[in-house]
Amino acid sequence: METREETMPAKISVPPLGVAHFSAIDVEPAKFVSLAAAAGFSSVGLRLYPAFPGAPYYELPARSDAARDVKARLEGEGISLYDIEFVVIGPDFDAAALTSMLEAASALGAQRLSVCGDDPDRERLVANFVALCDLAATFGMGVDLENMGWRTVASFDDSLTIVQGSNRDNAGALIDALHFFRNGGQAEDVSAAPPGMIRSIQLCDARGPAPTTADQMVSEARTGRFAPGLGELPVASLMRALPAGAAVSVEVPIHSSQAPEEHLRHLHDATRALTG
Repeated sequence: METREETMPAKISVPPLGVAHFSAIDVEPAKFVSLAAAAGFSSVGLRLYPAFPGAPYYELPARSDAARDVKARLEGEGISLYDIEFVVIGPDFDAAALTSMLEAASALGAQRLSVCGDDPDRERLVANFVALCDLAATFGMGVDLENMGWRTVASFDDSLTIVQGSNRDNAGALIDALHFFRNGGQAEDVSAAPPGMIRSIQLCDARGPAPTTADQMVSEARTGRFAPGLGELPVASLMRALPAGAAVSVEVPIHSSQAPEEHLRHLHDATRALTG
């Protein structure tokens, strides 16, 4: 006869939570830090590079007043800057062009840079990823490669292959729950990945069938996310498979008239509710 302990699901253990800037991208960095701290998050990510032409982002040049303000907020609120985003490694990518941004991010304490791969020339894509890893290493930072269904690197397996092939200690494969599950990923893939390959995980949820066209994928990624546990993706299984030491953050843009502080609190509380 099964006991109650045997039939109950295993308790999910989640490390301190961070929140991505894309969750409230219209809020400037210093204020975002304060709102994230008030919502209960332990770290933030900041959007310091445009994800696509015309995309919102914020410049924080090293030693600028804006950078000093953000650093003071981080220290005053007692939270950290975990990562910065978002860089597309395309055919014309030049790692050296990111030197100033990486210097500024490092000065604020950033540990990782998030990127995606969108170059059909695989040899050039890998070479540019390696060059970026080497550049980031000079600032004490790592680089996480995120798969996206409409990009050249569309699946988690592909991003993991590139990370492994780069042979760089600071390289990682980033898991975004939406892109991971929508493009064939399963929680078992996380458990099977070699130790140290997965450094960062971004949580969200989604509803309905997976989109089938590039435009639909982009639309869902930007406007169709829900707080973890409020959709149909197997987010709980992903959380149970979290690698030791991996950083966890939440990325769900506002898609209503909700105030940023209310939205961030909602994301924090919904995610924590999954831990039981």
